[in-house]
Amino acid sequence: MPNPEKIIIASRESQLAMWQAHFIRDRLVQLYPQTEIAILGMTTKGDQILDTSLSKIGGKGLFIKELEQALEDGRADIAVHSMKDIPMNLPRGFILAAITEREDPRDAFVSNNFNRLKDLPEGSIVGTSSLRRESQIRANFPLLEVRPLRGNVQTRLRKLDEGEYSAIILAAAGLIRLGLGYRISAVLSPESSLPAVGQGALGIECRDNRSDLVEWMQPLHDPVTSACVKAERAMSRVLGGSCQVPLGGYAEISEDILTLRGFVATPDGSRIVADKSSGKPEAGEIIGEQLAENLKQQGAQAILDSLDLDPN
Repeated sequence: MPNPEKIIIASRESQLAMWQAHFIRDRLVQLYPQTEIAILGMTTKGDQILDTSLSKIGGKGLFIKELEQALEDGRADIAVHSMKDIPMNLPRGFILAAITEREDPRDAFVSNNFNRLKDLPEGSIVGTSSLRRESQIRANFPLLEVRPLRGNVQTRLRKLDEGEYSAIILAAAGLIRLGLGYRISAVLSPESSLPAVGQGALGIECRDNRSDLVEWMQPLHDPVTSACVKAERAMSRVLGGSCQVPLGGYAEISEDILTLRGFVATPDGSRIVADKSSGKPEAGEIIGEQLAENLKQQGAQAILDSLDLDPN
């Protein structure tokens, strides 16, 4: 197949999203030096509504709908997303052409005055944008106050610096990619803060009738990350994972064994159901589905039934 003449990348216009788009663009320029690679920056509904938590306005899918529209009408060829922002079920007509090698998938504790979560005094305010993080903080540190924190990475750091929060929790990958790793006071182990499904990995989306793009993206595809993320997403899909569900999932591969850990919780952290499952990496999606069913039987279904989920 001849190399493409031009590839247009759709991206959100936040600094982190543009970093991700430029990262993929630079890789493609190396692979296809005769190809023109352009970036189409877009502002999504998720970027515009900053005064309400994502779980109340439709979830992280708000960050990608406009990008998918650009793919559908031919203004762009591919879209670059954080895998944790991609809904568990892609809309009809779209596929993931590649999943890139994962950056650090863990959560990061950021504070100007304290080194660890357990160092925070009673009543300290911790900012986070996710019910997943909130439920784990409330379960492990019930005397801390958790408040919503929206906006891009720079906005969240500014709110911390202005004293609105004693500490904030962000994805380590985003800080590292933006050259802000020095702001990390501590990285939270998966045991203390199980990451979001897909956290740290990038996904390249295209229309499902573009087999040419899928082939051109294969050099960017990382099989190990893909196996882990697919297992995580399979678990989340069975559990109805969204921004409205306090849920975490993280898979690792060691000595050709994939181990997936997952949990479902109530937002206040009063109930957490957690378990793990292992098997061959090529069976990752089956492992994820089985773990989800195990969690349901152990009490996760009752938690899911108790949540006030928007059917849309």
